[in-house]
Amino acid sequence: MKQAAETSVSPAGATAKETSPAKANASAWSPLSHPVFRMVWIATVASNVGTWMHDVGASWMMTSLNPDPLMIAMVQAAGSLPMFLFALPSGVLADIVDRRKYMLFAQVWMLVTAAALGALALGGLVTPGVLLGTTFLLSMGAAMSAPAFQAIVPDLVPKSDLPQAVALNSLGINISRAIGPAIGGLVLSFAGPPAVFMINAVSVLGVMYTLYRWKPTEVKKRLPPEHFVPAIRTGVRYVRSAPVLRIVLARSVAFFLFGSAGWALLPLVARQELGVGPGGYGLLLTSIGLGAVAGALFLPKIRAALGADKLVVVSSLLFALTMLAQAYVRHFWLLAACLLFAGFSWIAVLSTLNVGAQRSTASWVKARALAAYLTVFYGSMTAGSALWGQTASMLGVTATFVIAAIGMAVASAAVLRWRLDTSPTLDLSPAELVSLSSTETDHDRGPVMISVEYEIDPSEADAFRKAARELERVRKRSGALSWGLYEDKENPRCYVEVFIVESWLEHLRQHERHTVNDQTIKGRVHAFHRGAGAPVIRHLIAPK
Repeated sequence: MKQAAETSVSPAGATAKETSPAKANASAWSPLSHPVFRMVWIATVASNVGTWMHDVGASWMMTSLNPDPLMIAMVQAAGSLPMFLFALPSGVLADIVDRRKYMLFAQVWMLVTAAALGALALGGLVTPGVLLGTTFLLSMGAAMSAPAFQAIVPDLVPKSDLPQAVALNSLGINISRAIGPAIGGLVLSFAGPPAVFMINAVSVLGVMYTLYRWKPTEVKKRLPPEHFVPAIRTGVRYVRSAPVLRIVLARSVAFFLFGSAGWALLPLVARQELGVGPGGYGLLLTSIGLGAVAGALFLPKIRAALGADKLVVVSSLLFALTMLAQAYVRHFWLLAACLLFAGFSWIAVLSTLNVGAQRSTASWVKARALAAYLTVFYGSMTAGSALWGQTASMLGVTATFVIAAIGMAVASAAVLRWRLDTSPTLDLSPAELVSLSSTETDHDRGPVMISVEYEIDPSEADAFRKAARELERVRKRSGALSWGLYEDKENPRCYVEVFIVESWLEHLRQHERHTVNDQTIKGRVHAFHRGAGAPVIRHLIAPK
C-alpha cells in the first residue's frame, strides 16, 4: 500500500465493542487482540515493506538520472502532492460509496502502476519525467484509499484502545521502514531498480486478498446517500466549525512544513555528503524506522507523563536537532545514530496529531474530516519538499537544513496559541435519533429555514448568547448554510435562533448527524428557556 509518508491507516470490518473501564490502561499491543485489525495490520506491514523499497529505489534512481537537488526533492513532492489534491474528494467518496470496493479499486490501481514502472525500468525507458509521473500515480492510489482506511480505525477497536491502535499502525509502518529500506538497498545493489519496483507491485497482493476476504458489517441508512458536490461542501463546513480539529490542522502545518526537509534532502546527504551507495542510504532510512519503532513502544507512557502539547514541542525541537545533524555530521554511523531520534520524534508528533484528528471527528463525516487532515499533512510535505529543494539548489544542503531547523524551532511556539491539552473531552457517538413530525415533505424541497424561539430571563441574556454561539457551531457542523440569533425589539425576553439548510433532506440528515456532545450543548442552551414547555420550533420551506 503506497504511502508517501507515514499516516496511520488500516481497514476494518466489525464494529468494536466498548470495553470496561478496567481496560482503559490496555497495553500497546491490545488492538492486536481484535482479529480483523490483526489480519489487516500484518498485511499492511508486508505491503509497506514494498513501499519503502520503492521509495529507496525511486529516490536513488533520480540521483542517477538527474542529481539536481530540486529534482531529488521533487520525488518526495510527487509522492505527497496527490494526497493534497485528492484526499478530500476521496474522503467524500469513502463516506458515500461502498468502502470495501473503493479500497479494492485503489489497491488494483497501485498494483498496475507499480508493475508498469517495473516493466519500464526493465526496458531502460525510465526518464526523470516517467519516474516522477509514476510516483505521482502510485500516490494517487494512496490518496484514494487513505481516508477510508483512517475512517474505520475507531470501528475496529474500543475507544480506550484508539491511541494504541493509532500508534500500533504507525509502529507497523515503521517496522516496514526499518526492514524495507535495508532490503531495498540490497536489492538495488545486486539487481537494480527494476527488481525493487516489481517487488513493490507484488507486495500489494496481501492487502488486496485481505480486503477481498473482509466482510464488513452492513450499516442500514434511512436516508439516501449524499451527492458528491454537496458532500464536499458539508465536509468543509464541518472542518470550519470544529475547533478541536482546526487546532490539529494548524499544528500539522507548523511541524510538517519544516520537517519535510529531513525527508526530501536525505538522499543528497547520503550520496553527495557521505559518499555512500544505495545500501548506505537504505541503512539511514532503517535507522529512522528503528527509532520510530522504539518510539511507538514507549509513547503511551511518555504521552501520559508529558501530555500532548509538551510531547509535540519536545519532539519538534528534537527533530530540529536531527536536521542540524544532517547539516554537519559527516560520519556515517554517527549520523545513523542521530537519525534514530528523528524517527522517534516523527512518530511522536504524527501519532499525537492523528489521535487528535480521530477523536475530534464524528463518525458520519469521519472520512471527509480525516481527508482534510491528510490534505494539510501532504500539502505541507509537498510545499516543503519543493521549497527546500529549491533552497538547496541556491544555498546548498547545509544552509537549507539550518534554515529548516530554525523554522521548526520557531514553529513549535504554535502551542502558545493552539493547545491540544486544553481540548475538551468529546463524546462524538451518535445521539438518540429524534423523529420529525412532518416527514412527508418532498426531500428536494428547499431551502429550509428553521427557527427556535426562546424565552430568556434578561439577567441571563449574556450567558445565553455565549452558550448559543456554541450551538452555532453545532448547526453548521451538521449542515447549516447560515445561522443567526435575533432579539425581539418589542419583547426583550424573546430570542429567536434561525438557521438555514439547503433542502428538507439535508435537515433530516442533520438529525441523524447529531452526536452526544451536540446534544449536551443543545441542552445547555435550552436550559436558559423560561417559557412554558419546550422552545417553539418552526420549519419554513421556500415555496415551489
